[in-house]
Amino acid sequence: MGTEASIMLDPLWQGLPPIDPGAVSGAASCALPAAYEAVGGAREFTRDTLHHWELDGLSDDVALVVSELVTNALRHALPHDAPEGAQSPDELASDSDMPPVRLHLMRWASRLVCAVRDPSADSPVAGEADFSAESGRGLFLVDSFSDSWGWHPLAGSLRGKVVWALFSLPGGPEPA
Repeated sequence: MGTEASIMLDPLWQGLPPIDPGAVSGAASCALPAAYEAVGGAREFTRDTLHHWELDGLSDDVALVVSELVTNALRHALPHDAPEGAQSPDELASDSDMPPVRLHLMRWASRLVCAVRDPSADSPVAGEADFSAESGRGLFLVDSFSDSWGWHPLAGSLRGKVVWALFSLPGGPEPA
């Protein structure tokens, strides 16, 4: 794992049972365009990666969580209706070498983490969706399908945040 990934993941180690960052048995990452079509691509990337890691049994739950995290990043973290002079999603992508949204999957012997990086430092907010609303339940679903989730602002030259979800792997110890 590169330095950027180590910096991004430093806060993941806090508050979790000890995980040796060097013991990552698998890692995959993909850049996502600032378009809602990216959600389907993120799901496909997740399913393909989990299949490669022989974790097909987690595929549905993890793909659902990834869908919600990526949708939230696209819907709430990118300035779609920016005022004049503000950065658009396309400008965000071209302003740096980093894409505006990136999906990371990391596997240890007993855990899987999916993390979505976006350019906003604003914390994710779990809303109270109206019974008939078509949206507003994303973080509720993330909380329901993962063992835990959280977020942290990026440090150093990286700007924005990472929202992550943790899954226990079959046969591994339960998270504390």
